[in-house]
Amino acid sequence: MPNITVQLLKGRDIDQRRAFVQEVTESAVTTLGARAQDVRIVFEEITPDIVANGGVLASEDESRAGVISNLAP
Repeated sequence: MPNITVQLLKGRDIDQRRAFVQEVTESAVTTLGARAQDVRIVFEEITPDIVANGGVLASEDESRAGVISNLAP
């Protein structure tokens, strides 16, 4: 049984999650030969103040400001 953990910034809506799990599940079935009902996906939401990219907190990275501000609260 594939267990897949996904860390992503908080704020993705249910439609985005639904589309993601469908795509990843299909990939696991095709690539790993798993049964769809055996693919488990867990989302771990993180906030921009607890992750850094290139030595800069995501919450303070001006180059990512548009990406972060577009996420739902």
